[in-house]
Amino acid sequence: MIRKTREDLLNYISTKSVDINLLPHHIAVIMDGNGRWAVNKGLPRIIGHKNGYRVFHDTIQYASDMGVKHLTLYAFSTENWKRPTEEVDTIFSIMLKVAKREIAFAHENNVRVRIIGNKDQLNENLRKTLLDVESQTECYDGLQLYIAINYGGRAEILDGCKKIIQKGIHPEDITEDLFSEYLYSPCMPNVDLMIRTSGEMRWSNFLIWQAAYAEFYSTDVTWPDFTLDDFLESIKVYQARDRRFGKLKK
Repeated sequence: MIRKTREDLLNYISTKSVDINLLPHHIAVIMDGNGRWAVNKGLPRIIGHKNGYRVFHDTIQYASDMGVKHLTLYAFSTENWKRPTEEVDTIFSIMLKVAKREIAFAHENNVRVRIIGNKDQLNENLRKTLLDVESQTECYDGLQLYIAINYGGRAEILDGCKKIIQKGIHPEDITEDLFSEYLYSPCMPNVDLMIRTSGEMRWSNFLIWQAAYAEFYSTDVTWPDFTLDDFLESIKVYQARDRRFGKLKK
């Protein structure tokens, strides 16, 4: 991606048939294909993860400059522990470096960062760093950035059920709104647009509750090759969809 000033970005968007006034309120991204990108180039898989960080940063920057209110990025799933230990350790090492680098960006751009997932299973250094990032940015009201680390949608729902049982809440008092309060991030709004790179068509256990009515967009582009134009294309497709939420079209 070529870095643009906010003014340049908005001018560029106007040429892409994207209505800046009708952006999805909440965009979620399954950043898929880092390993495949590297393998296809004859490189170690971890090189793909390192290149994915560049796109990770730029996508947050563009979302912030465009005025997207909520952005969730799927960084590491509960299933990713099944990968080789060396790859997992390197991914966490990258995450630690990214967290330390991105805190300055968050301060400069009024971005609030929240980590969703089970942080207790992360190594102590990474866990403390992530908690510090959350604490330092909790007052910001610009882009609300959620990063899913050691996250699984089923685990989130199960954990929510356990908390409700522990509270002794009567079954008849459980509503969708109440249940949402026991998820990892109660303040997270429903997802409007779900983007998945690398051509896969699966939800992969991501935001099962919050993305029940999300518009799904899949692109064959792998994450390290995901550009501003690809991001805008997903929004353009979203804006052309007819979202009825079970209702008849008027």
